[in-house]
Amino acid sequence: MRSRKVKEFVGFAILRLATAFILLALFIILYFITVRGSKVVNWQFLTQMPREGMTAGGILPAILGTFYLVTCSICFALPLGVAAAIYLTEYAKQGRLIRIIRIGINNLAGVPSVVFGLFGLAVFVKFFGFGISILSGGLTLGILILPTIIRASEEALLVVPQSFREASLALGATKWQTICKVVLPNAISGILTGSILGVGRAAGETAPILFTAVTFYTMRLPRSIFSEVQALPYHIYALMTEGTHPEAQVPIAYGTALVLLFLVLGIDLIAIIIRNRARREKW
Repeated sequence: MRSRKVKEFVGFAILRLATAFILLALFIILYFITVRGSKVVNWQFLTQMPREGMTAGGILPAILGTFYLVTCSICFALPLGVAAAIYLTEYAKQGRLIRIIRIGINNLAGVPSVVFGLFGLAVFVKFFGFGISILSGGLTLGILILPTIIRASEEALLVVPQSFREASLALGATKWQTICKVVLPNAISGILTGSILGVGRAAGETAPILFTAVTFYTMRLPRSIFSEVQALPYHIYALMTEGTHPEAQVPIAYGTALVLLFLVLGIDLIAIIIRNRARREKW
């Protein structure tokens, strides 16, 4: 009995220590970025165009570029991901082939993002001729977050009780009507949670858009989906690695990092709120 209590105490102590270490690392990152980035972040920094070779001015094009890329990616990935999840859970005959497909989706979620960037360069930029543009970058990011949306949507659909489907079918509804009117409304919270987490990942990725969408410096806002853009993650990378005036550009990079950090944390917070509300719902 005593040995079991000792093992339990040691196990919980390790878990508490691991949690404390993660929270400490998060606090250090937030503190470091906040202290350095808050020196330059203000309203003008968020709303002005860059000036003097990105040694002055703001990051408005990078904020808008990130918004356009994320919007394009979610418009592509969300319908496709939900449709794939509906097929896999509601229509496909469960067997070896479906298990292989699910394994492939899980493996695709673990592929390094730079591979998606090279794929986007070969397919969207070169083969389809979209060039370095919002469309190429958005489609590449959409493929990047597609496995996350499919898995989240599958889990959300599977959580809906089978009795709901049986009751709807017993009342004379077709299978498609049952999915649209019964299954999807009860799974929407989980689907949105996975989608928002995918948006958070897309907003912070650099490698996929490095080859497909972004430019180092521009004085113009994008005019169409075929325009190249600035984006927050690449803006940080460019300032820290390619800038010729580090004394002026490094503070701007930290300010951009602070904006991106709070953007991603805000997106994740929205996902947490939606998930908690979904947990409180009772069928």
